[in-house]
Amino acid sequence: MNDTKPPEFKTQFAEDVFHGLTSYPKKISSKFLYDEKGDELFQKIMELPEYYLTGKEYQILMRHREEIGNAFASLEGFDLIELGAGDGKKTKVLLRHFEQKNYDFKYLPVDISHSVLDQLSQSLDREIPGVEVEPQQGTYMQVLGKLADYKERKKVILFLGSNIGNLSQQEAVSFLQKIRNSMHKKDMFFMGVDQKKDPQVILDAYNDKAGVTEAFNKNLLHRMNRELEADFDPDTFLHWPLYNPETGTAKSYLVSTKEQSVQINSLDLEVHFQKWETIHTEVSQKYDDTSIAWLAEEAGLQIAGSWTDKENCFKNYLFQTI
Repeated sequence: MNDTKPPEFKTQFAEDVFHGLTSYPKKISSKFLYDEKGDELFQKIMELPEYYLTGKEYQILMRHREEIGNAFASLEGFDLIELGAGDGKKTKVLLRHFEQKNYDFKYLPVDISHSVLDQLSQSLDREIPGVEVEPQQGTYMQVLGKLADYKERKKVILFLGSNIGNLSQQEAVSFLQKIRNSMHKKDMFFMGVDQKKDPQVILDAYNDKAGVTEAFNKNLLHRMNRELEADFDPDTFLHWPLYNPETGTAKSYLVSTKEQSVQINSLDLEVHFQKWETIHTEVSQKYDDTSIAWLAEEAGLQIAGSWTDKENCFKNYLFQTI
């Protein structure tokens, strides 16, 4: 623990690192895994055989695009709002289908990054030029707050990739309540959720044989070295994932293999690690129908439909307001 008075923080990353590494136990939010290098590593993770999540959700959208499309089309004109659109690979399965069916819709991808939105808009212009795209730059809540007052057309809000799993139970309820508050009667919310399953399958997804997930987790140490003038030696930390099948919680840690002190010069901070002390870097919650129904009810939503892959690894749920 360091009693140094907090410095003036130049970035959110700097502030979170200071507070996270001077708390006990030590922790840093998983959102900081995603810098330019982290994004590149995560793209590689999504292509790994062990990392089933992306492939299973893609399979669901391919297999069930007709039924999902019919559910959305019942609104007779809608805006498709995607939170955290990224490269849109999975979403394009739906967009192509909607375009072929001549649905009356507009696609509003939401991302905090201008460059991500520009790249997505350009790829859609090449691949599905008939789709009307209206990018929304900002955080999820900024955009949803703005769209809550928008009543001209019905909304379908997409949240793919099981990102809900990165939130604690309390945070998940709060997030879904904010989604609910942005919805009007008949609006829909479509969300991907990783399911509880064989614990070994889950552990393997976060500890691949090629070591890409290890590099992704340790990139946080490299990022602190790059951006905050720290002197972490990543070779003295272990990447350590855990999964609790009772609670459905997967967590990732960085574990110090020796007693050591690390200097973070831009924060004027020295951080001491005991041997085997941890930094908690990520949580990935797994769900089942019962826990999702409870979450939805707490947030004022109800399940209107669901689709799964052949092995019941992953599920996409459709919600409406109660």
